[in-house]
Amino acid sequence: MKKIIFLGLFMLFAVGNVNAQAKGKPKSIISTNAGIRKFHEKSELESMQKGQLLELYIERINSLVNTLPYIALTHKPGVTMQDVGIPDNSENIKALDAQQENTRTFLTATVDFQRIMTPYADKGNLVSSILYYESMLKELNSFNE
Repeated sequence: MKKIIFLGLFMLFAVGNVNAQAKGKPKSIISTNAGIRKFHEKSELESMQKGQLLELYIERINSLVNTLPYIALTHKPGVTMQDVGIPDNSENIKALDAQQENTRTFLTATVDFQRIMTPYADKGNLVSSILYYESMLKELNSFNE
């Protein structure tokens, strides 16, 4: 019984320590998982099934929605407010947290909509849309260079 209590207390302190360390770490303006894994050629996309295309389409929407509002500050995931000269005070952190929560809410609704409606899209239009989004993302990668 003592071992269980000790193990429980140990886990509680370990989790509390991890959370305490996370609070002191500067927040990224753009989420580090806002990028995409790979850019595609048209022929490659045309050989895919609609379900695969839908996932790529959603991944690109996610990346753009998480990046575009911040391009005046940065276009790279992982950059913090301190990195671009924004004071890391409670007001700015609160504003960033609110914006990121609004973005999550918007993306949840958008992805839900896309999963219902986009399967009815013409495959050619889906391929063209993915290529267009990818061209935008490529442009963002070369922004300010």
